[in-house]
Amino acid sequence: MAKIIGGIGTSHVPTIGLAYDKKRQNDPAWAPLFENYKPVAKWLEEQKPDVLLFFYNDHANSFFFDCYPTFAVGISPNFEMADEGAGKRPLPDIKGHPKLAIHVMESLVNDEFDMAMFQDRPLDHGCNSPLALMWPHEPTWPGAIVPIAINVLQYPLPTAARCYKLGKAVRRAIESYPEDLKVAVVGTGGLSHQIHGERTGFNNIEWDEEFLRLIVEEPERLAKMRHAELVELGGAESAEVIMWLAMRGALNDNIRCIHQSYYLATTTNMAVAIYEQGGDGHAPAAPVYGNPQTAGLEELEGTYPFDLNASIHAARLNRFFWRHREPAFRELVARDLDAAFDELQLNEEERGLVTRQDWLGLVKYGVSFFVLEKFARVVKMSNPAVYASMRGETLEDFLKTRRVPESA
Repeated sequence: MAKIIGGIGTSHVPTIGLAYDKKRQNDPAWAPLFENYKPVAKWLEEQKPDVLLFFYNDHANSFFFDCYPTFAVGISPNFEMADEGAGKRPLPDIKGHPKLAIHVMESLVNDEFDMAMFQDRPLDHGCNSPLALMWPHEPTWPGAIVPIAINVLQYPLPTAARCYKLGKAVRRAIESYPEDLKVAVVGTGGLSHQIHGERTGFNNIEWDEEFLRLIVEEPERLAKMRHAELVELGGAESAEVIMWLAMRGALNDNIRCIHQSYYLATTTNMAVAIYEQGGDGHAPAAPVYGNPQTAGLEELEGTYPFDLNASIHAARLNRFFWRHREPAFRELVARDLDAAFDELQLNEEERGLVTRQDWLGLVKYGVSFFVLEKFARVVKMSNPAVYASMRGETLEDFLKTRRVPESA
C-alpha cells in the first residue's frame, strides 16, 4: 500500500531557480535562502520517497488562458522543464509515475472532483524552482513526480476550502493505491507578495508568521478565508497559498513542523517548511484496483474504452491524427507520409497501422475515434465506411443494418 510520509510547503519564486543556476549559493544575498532548504534536502535523503506529489500552478507557460483548468493531473511518464522565455533551465527531465497518477486521477473523479489531465506539457518554475534545491539531480532525479496544477492566476480560483478538500481526496487516493510507495506531498506558492499594480512590492511578515502557525494548528480557519481576505493580508499573488492548503489536507490532523524558515530579500517572502505526521487512529483506505465505474467493460465484446492508459500508450498516434486539423500538416501527410511520421516520432507498429488504414487495429491500440475520423476525412473515407471496416463488413452490408440506409 502507498503511504504519505509527510509534507513540504515551499515558495516557488522563479529567481530561486535563477540564483541556483548561476551558482549563487554562497552569495551573501542568497546564502540564507539556500541554507533554509538544506534541512529539506536532508529530510528527503533520509526518507527516500519514491514520488513527490506536487501541488503547483503553471504561470502561463504550459497552459494559456483560453483553456486554463481549475485542477489538472499530469500523467506523463516524463516531464521536461519549461522554457519561460529565456531558454530551458539546465535541469534533466524528471520521471512521472503514470500508474499512480492515473489512479489518483480516477480516484478524484470518482470522488466527484472534476479534474482535467495533461500529458507532454513541461513543468515551469511552479515545480522546478524549489525542486532543484530539494532533490539531487545529477545525472538524474532520485524519484518520480505526480504534478497537480491548480489555477491561481485567472479568477474564479478554486476556494481555499475546495483546495483543502482536494488534499483530503488525494490522501484517500494515495492510501488506496495497492503498490508499496512512499509519497511526500508538496504544496507551493507564496508567501506574501504582490507583483502588479501600484501595490507592487507589498509584504506582510506578521501575516506570514500567522499563516505558518495556522497551517499546522488551524487549517480549517484558513480554509474558510475568501480570496479577497488572503489578498488584503498577503498581497494579490499570495492567494496562491491555497496550494499549501491542498498539501495540508493530504496530511492527517496530527502533524508537527520539524523545520520552518522564511527569507524576505526582494518582493516575495520565500518560505519552506517540513511537516511530519503523528498517529491519528485513521484507518487507511481500502486498496482499489482500476476504475470501479468501468469494471466489467473489458468483458463486453467489441468494446474498447478510451481510458488514460490508452491515452498514454497511443499519445503519439492520437496527436498524429489530431494534427489533421491543420492544413499544413494535412499537406505534409499527402506529400510525404514518412516525414509526417518522423515529425510525430511514430514507431514501426504505429506507422504500419496508419499505412494499412487498419481502423480496428488503431482503436485497439488506443486511438480515440474522434481523432481517427479526422484522418478518415483526409483519405476520403466516410464514417460509415470506417464503421463497416471495424465490423469486418462491406459498406453495403453495414448500411443494410441501419434503419434509414439512405441517410448515411
